[in-house]
Amino acid sequence: MKNQVQNENEIREYLMFSEFELSDVDYDVTFDIVDIDFWYETVTVAITDNGKITQDTYQLMQDKDGRLYFEYGRFYEKKVYIDEFYKCEE
Repeated sequence: MKNQVQNENEIREYLMFSEFELSDVDYDVTFDIVDIDFWYETVTVAITDNGKITQDTYQLMQDKDGRLYFEYGRFYEKKVYIDEFYKCEE
């Protein structure tokens, strides 16, 4: 339980000024974390895709190593790991 609380506190540091860029062959998608809810195991992100900004909530999942991620894409084929987000300059 102590590790989970510590991990939650570390992840909460990523909120608002955290960003992740997913590059595809045709386009780039940028994710900004808006909220992480550990009770409901969800993450809300702002998504910038081809100049269009949307917001969506995804189910958080955990891989065998304990890393948190959500799936993105037309068929949810791409894994976006929370610990790969980086802190942006304010």
